[in-house]
Amino acid sequence: MTHTPVKETLRIALVGDYNHDVPAHQAIPLAIDDAAAVLDVTADYDWLATSEIRSAEDLVGYDAIWLVPASPYKNAQGAFLAAQHARENAIPFLGTCGGFQHAIIEYARHVMGVADAAHQETDSEGQMVIVPLSCSLIDNSSEIELRANTLIARAYGREKITEVYRCSYGIAADFAAELEKSDLRVTGWDEEGEIRAVELANHPFFVATLFQHERNALAGRPVPLVQAMLRAARD
Repeated sequence: MTHTPVKETLRIALVGDYNHDVPAHQAIPLAIDDAAAVLDVTADYDWLATSEIRSAEDLVGYDAIWLVPASPYKNAQGAFLAAQHARENAIPFLGTCGGFQHAIIEYARHVMGVADAAHQETDSEGQMVIVPLSCSLIDNSSEIELRANTLIARAYGREKITEVYRCSYGIAADFAAELEKSDLRVTGWDEEGEIRAVELANHPFFVATLFQHERNALAGRPVPLVQAMLRAARD
């Protein structure tokens, strides 16, 4: 029996439109560097503007893909391509905030048969699967309950966490009911039962959260999901 050697150097694609003024963008390199140190690997990351992603070829060679916050993206199609490429090719994937929203839309369109799945922030037609939150979550923290025995719960090592948001959009209630029947499992809820995290069954690591866990790195705290993503990429 042969064993695939673990990788010592990882290439991470950070898909999104970099803006130094976005706290999450400041935090992401810190989170990756900390996780890489914990795992004793080298993690090289490239910021890929959504406007640079025109086909899956632009993502070949990366060991993990992170669809980062700060939407609307300049090229939403580039964001959808990143989520689809990771999903279809078993590449470890993390989506946060806008990345969560666009991963949901990509899955709805290409797996659930909702060809016109749309985002109310940017689209005027189609089935709105991403809609304004009843209460905007700008720099608010809240408690999240995690589904037991999931990638996210194992990463955190517990089933209740508190994280921060910078978000005004989430999953539409009618679509949430449909999502519960799919392989994109709901794995985190806030105190009102609203969906805050999902992960894909039968995939090594495909996790998306509406909250911005990476911002813990700004305070010098570890970021469990980034460690988990790098571990999946390494192994």
